[in-house]
Amino acid sequence: MNILLKSAKIIAPNSEFHQKTKDILIENGVISKIAANIEPSKKVKTITLDNLYVSEGWFDSSVSFGEPGYEERETIENGLKTAALSGFTAVAVNPNTNPIADTNADISFLKSKASGHATSLYPIGALTLKSKSVDLAELYDMKNAGAVAFGDYQKQIDNPNLVKIAMQYAQNFNGLVLSFPQEDKISGKGIVNEEITATKLGLKGIPALAEELNITRDLYILEYTGGKLHIPTITTEKSVAIIKEAKKKGLDVSCSVAVHNLVLTDELLSEFDTNYKLLPPLRTKKDTKALLKGLKDGIIDFVTSDHNPIDIEHKKMEFDHAMYGSIGLESAFGALNKVLPLETAINTLTAGKLRFGIASEGIKVGEKADLTLFNPETEYVFTEEHVISTSKNSAFLGKKLKGKSYGIIANNKIELK
Repeated sequence: MNILLKSAKIIAPNSEFHQKTKDILIENGVISKIAANIEPSKKVKTITLDNLYVSEGWFDSSVSFGEPGYEERETIENGLKTAALSGFTAVAVNPNTNPIADTNADISFLKSKASGHATSLYPIGALTLKSKSVDLAELYDMKNAGAVAFGDYQKQIDNPNLVKIAMQYAQNFNGLVLSFPQEDKISGKGIVNEEITATKLGLKGIPALAEELNITRDLYILEYTGGKLHIPTITTEKSVAIIKEAKKKGLDVSCSVAVHNLVLTDELLSEFDTNYKLLPPLRTKKDTKALLKGLKDGIIDFVTSDHNPIDIEHKKMEFDHAMYGSIGLESAFGALNKVLPLETAINTLTAGKLRFGIASEGIKVGEKADLTLFNPETEYVFTEEHVISTSKNSAFLGKKLKGKSYGIIANNKIELK
């Protein structure tokens, strides 16, 4: 496919074309020319979009699709379409399916179902069998089948010795271990942040200590074993400080924050809207301020939408019984772009590739076209009309956002709204 992008402002800090408006010619999936003006030919599909910006393709390190087992929530096909139209050329998919993705056959199934799409799917294999925190899963076999990391989604590994063994074993093949930051014996039956709001509403709380204690434990293990550790979706001020100290020590640790934890707070819980029932929970303004600073300072390595579709039967119910989770692919850029400078927002949406061992294509002649097309200026209220996912459980419904994705060009395919 041959494509000509007209008058695209390029956001690529490492490129000579950074902040310049250029025409970009793509032939057979490769950038063949970048110039001030390129005349279109009959063999080229010309794309002209309002206030068009282009960056390296975005990556999301924590995405959940229902398939296999929960197709009513989301299929791989529609999930990848959602990701593409939301600006993501690559997504790492969590193993919270049925069956849990804990074998090479499971990883191969996901890779096979995702082939031929514009957005690339990179499976995360379960760290323990059936994510039950009893025995290690087949990490090396899953790595060979295409898994880019190993973790039990939103489940604590309650046996610290399993974390130790996993970190030691994964070093044999440069594997990345994920550990969800929550100590279940501290969180107990809590369902929201343990703070004033929870007390006012009569809801059981999850203290910040539950997160911080688990992170501290895992960092001590990492210091003992060596290896690579990624801590997904941190939420507290102290968590940022703990990880900052670990990085000062030279430990190979990275962390991410979910967009909703970066910009929303537990004050929204007053109406008992289950779209705000999230794990980890929404915290306080003090925490969001610390998370934003941690992101700008490079302590938090990148962001994720933590996209987690939940069908209406498990979401529209009493708050105590509703499932955790919010979709987030469609709203990620618009929410980030409101609270971060544009270049910082783009960096947080692309930086995770390196950590997960995913190739990063630059914007220059001769490179494969792996591009996100977007308009960072448009402002709007996010409604169900903007939702592409099968499930509609978004924490951003009714929120004012800034910036929209047009779609992507990747894998020699184009996916535009």
